[in-house]
Amino acid sequence: MSEDTRSIELTRLAENHYRATAPSGASIEFGRGEGLMTPVELLLAAVAGCSSIDVDTVTSRHTEPTRFDVSAVADKIDEDGASRVDNVHLDFDLAFPDDEEGRKADSRIEKLVGLSHDKYCTVSRTVEQETKVDFSIRRD
Repeated sequence: MSEDTRSIELTRLAENHYRATAPSGASIEFGRGEGLMTPVELLLAAVAGCSSIDVDTVTSRHTEPTRFDVSAVADKIDEDGASRVDNVHLDFDLAFPDDEEGRKADSRIEKLVGLSHDKYCTVSRTVEQETKVDFSIRRD
């Protein structure tokens, strides 16, 4: 592992119900069942959230948006019984006040979304690369 690692701790709360907790103490519950986001939905939320933060950070320096909604969709692919998602698409639905600062923020959207995709969003860049995932198992 590098010196600049990211981590979470995951705890099973019940069958198919988990809590992921970051070192900061922030946590989110997920799994399979009523009222829970699935891991794939969390992945889509992470991609959308990462790019949203990139765009929001810059545009909010000028003005607050009047609308900032992002949807993420992907195709679930089954390859000989092994599933994954492909063709992840983000749709940014943004609006800013009709004044000088709002127009300035709006004029930067395409460039900001492009920079997020190409350079700044760690999540989407990771998904697009072949990323090594390995496992270890501990028993008492």
